[in-house]
Amino acid sequence: MGKTVAFTSAATNYLPKVRKLFASLRQHHPEFEIVLALADEAGSTVDFEREPLDRVVTIGQLDIPDKTRWTYFHSIVELATAIKPFALMKFLDEPGVDRVLYFDPDMVLFDRLDDMLGALDSASVVLTPHQTTPETTLDAIRDNEISSLKHGVYNLGFLGVRPTAEGKRFARWWADRIYHFCIADIPAGLFTDQRWIDLAPAFFDEVSILKSPRFNVATWNISTRNFEGSRERGFRVQGLPLGFYHFTGFDSGAHRVMAQKNAPGNAALMELIDWYTAEAQFDDRDPAAAVRWKFGSYSDGTPIPLEHRRLYRARPDLQQAYPDPFAAGKPSLKVWMETQGPLEHPEYFKKKV
Repeated sequence: MGKTVAFTSAATNYLPKVRKLFASLRQHHPEFEIVLALADEAGSTVDFEREPLDRVVTIGQLDIPDKTRWTYFHSIVELATAIKPFALMKFLDEPGVDRVLYFDPDMVLFDRLDDMLGALDSASVVLTPHQTTPETTLDAIRDNEISSLKHGVYNLGFLGVRPTAEGKRFARWWADRIYHFCIADIPAGLFTDQRWIDLAPAFFDEVSILKSPRFNVATWNISTRNFEGSRERGFRVQGLPLGFYHFTGFDSGAHRVMAQKNAPGNAALMELIDWYTAEAQFDDRDPAAAVRWKFGSYSDGTPIPLEHRRLYRARPDLQQAYPDPFAAGKPSLKVWMETQGPLEHPEYFKKKV
């Protein structure tokens, strides 16, 4: 058996969350190679050799065509998402790799995942659905099942792929789609990288759907799962040890709100969320959290509005005219956006009230 690569993708400012995921991976699976796919430049602010990881792969090391213009298309969250399939392809092609696992940086492992690894060893791709049990109330159907219809059946906070012919074919297909369409446009059927995977079981063989309630536990499925235990005794889901939990929406406060709505009075769940709250209480004071995203500004330091990114993506002629969209000065895309852009595309530059 070769090695298992476990990776996440994030910009430097999200490192406080990444540490919690990686520390849990190191605790429960010390045999994994732990990798950060960095949607940023490494810089000199953070000493990654002191972090709980084995290596960092920057966006500059990934095989992405027309990388400068493509990077400009994306917001920080979109870029961290968009590089996932390209990092996946890189790791699948490395010698000695038998499995590649992706975990979102706002996840934490609480137990070994040998049963999941066993499922992957007899497949090429493993996925976890948002829900595995039908909801029983209209509120929960609206919050959870309809949300899955909008955002995707499978949660791409986790993904496992083996370097089989089918696994590599899947990774290339996913990367080809994400290269062009990693945006959140729910009315158009897109939610960054996630909606595409609804097609995977139809397009590819050897796709395993993991329905164990201990995987990818989150607010969107907690209403149908019996969650109990404690940090001291261990948390259990439907009587099984909690494998990994997904703290989506934690920083905004939405996670706690939805947990209280979907599992009211569940003391074990509140203890888990209180624990993560305590672990994250100083995240915003961490020096890494203050590191400016390399691709967030023009070369003169001016922040890039999302409207600029959207318009540049929509105008191939601008892409041709300004092959380095980050450059400031005259002439430049920045100057065009500030002068000509509002005249030609007032819909992108509506004044915020």
